[in-house]
Amino acid sequence: MLVSLEEIKGYLRIDSDAEDKLLTSLADTAEQLSLAILRVKSWNEVKKQEAAKTAVLYAVAYLYEHREEADHRKLALTLRALLFGERKESF
Repeated sequence: MLVSLEEIKGYLRIDSDAEDKLLTSLADTAEQLSLAILRVKSWNEVKKQEAAKTAVLYAVAYLYEHREEADHRKLALTLRALLFGERKESF
């Protein structure tokens, strides 16, 4: 994982361990979305990983806060904007 569970919990200001499984699942989803938007297969191909970490944290927060009514198109457009500088032209 690019972002640790502890980093995610700190970003979301969550103190308990009750939702660790959900957060881990959301992090996996956020990472897969980010990799797809970047058009890469692994984080090793990304030069500026801080921007990628920010995008993953944002995606986890968005998915966590909007569990019931998430606008996935809006999320994808925001991630695309965050990752634009690192995005490859094609796969």
